[in-house]
Amino acid sequence: MADSYDVIVIGAGPGGYVTAIRAAQLGLKVAVVEREHLGGICLNWGCIPTKALLRSAEIYHYMQHAKDYGLSVQGASFDPAAVVKRSRGVSGRLNGGVGMLLKKNKVDVIWGEARITKPGEVVVAKSGKEAMQPQHPEPKGALGAGTYKAKHIIIATGARPRVIPGIEPDGKQIWTYFEAMVPDGMPKSLLVMGSGAIGIEFASFYRSMGAEVTVVELLPQIMPVEDAEIAGLARKQFEKQGIKIMTGAKVAKVAKSASGVTATIETEDGKSQDITAEKLISAVGVVGNVEGLGLEALGVKTDRGCIVADGYGKTSVAGIYAIGDVAGPPMLAHKAEHEGVICVEKIAGLDAHPMDKLKIPGCTYCHPQVASVGLTETKAKDAGYEIKVGRFPFVGNGKAIALGEPDGLIKTIFDAKTGQLLGAHMVGAEVTELIQGYVVAMTLETTEAELMHTVFPHPTLSEMMHESALDAYGRAIHI
Repeated sequence: MADSYDVIVIGAGPGGYVTAIRAAQLGLKVAVVEREHLGGICLNWGCIPTKALLRSAEIYHYMQHAKDYGLSVQGASFDPAAVVKRSRGVSGRLNGGVGMLLKKNKVDVIWGEARITKPGEVVVAKSGKEAMQPQHPEPKGALGAGTYKAKHIIIATGARPRVIPGIEPDGKQIWTYFEAMVPDGMPKSLLVMGSGAIGIEFASFYRSMGAEVTVVELLPQIMPVEDAEIAGLARKQFEKQGIKIMTGAKVAKVAKSASGVTATIETEDGKSQDITAEKLISAVGVVGNVEGLGLEALGVKTDRGCIVADGYGKTSVAGIYAIGDVAGPPMLAHKAEHEGVICVEKIAGLDAHPMDKLKIPGCTYCHPQVASVGLTETKAKDAGYEIKVGRFPFVGNGKAIALGEPDGLIKTIFDAKTGQLLGAHMVGAEVTELIQGYVVAMTLETTEAELMHTVFPHPTLSEMMHESALDAYGRAIHI
């Protein structure tokens, strides 16, 4: 039957479209349902366009410091509209690429909003959100509203910004990442609520573009999921750049005016102060898109706004699966993609391995960058490990000095008894491109011996990865 499939994927974000393509590669008949735009939040409003914005900010930063490199730049400035236009263009180009990939792999696109009426059946209704942006046209040949059947239904509906009661985003003075990505102009002052990856990346971007930025974090440490030492070094660099950071503090209330917002900040010691800024970015996390799917009636178990699924994506109801942000943290595009591949390979009968969340790297593209994988030093100790810790600073690396990037650190954590690499944490230039080396090493179950015996190229930043491992065992050469 034309409306019958082996697999229907609900959501065409990174997790959804990768899942659909992998299922098609395995010989399954596949359709993906999308209500808004191919590529999901990551491609359209998250990972990709934010990196385009941050690249513009990085270039502008270097222009302002041209003399440090023996260069001269006169009258460095920027056009906010052009910066945003470039970011949207990058997004649009990749969005079209997703459509081509789905077509190439013979994946049907069903345009609309999905509801699972019973196991094996999906009803799609017109959502009214189709092709919201001009650069995201509805794919030619896409199917529409109707009833579709599938042996396996995979939910990949992603997540949306969490809303704090009383501080609801209005798209004008109070922004989510949606509005922060397409400003009409650059605000002169900005208050960022939350210091996770989203909050810190926008704080870094707007500070680089000249705004006065204050970050408010409820917990005692910024970037709370990161190793405390790495987060502390990053904080020093942010503050050196002029970003004001308040930890152990919360935005208690916000008053809006025509010129901006005034936020009342309460600290742990019971004191409070008012901070006025043109804009406030709410970056206090995300919540899974679980509504409207029919999950409650089906008996699909959820927990704190996310669908409960095992390491293969299976939910509490046979034939229904969940991957990506909607299936819980870490809410990262690469995690969603990998979960989707595991899920459909298991469905197809392959010998798939369940997701190991300790081997999922995390990257924050602020300046300086932060990247990590595995256990932090604190968590390794809490887990009962006797550990060896290695550190190597950027200031001891020739390539870092040549780049004019002497501030940073690479930290490695090993099990003292077995030599197993338990975690790696970095802050500094281009560390988001370095972390995968340690991820591969952990996947291969490496010990310090393999890392010590690996020949790292010179001169590169990657040599610091070698030196950090050596340092854990008292063998570092260049410091």
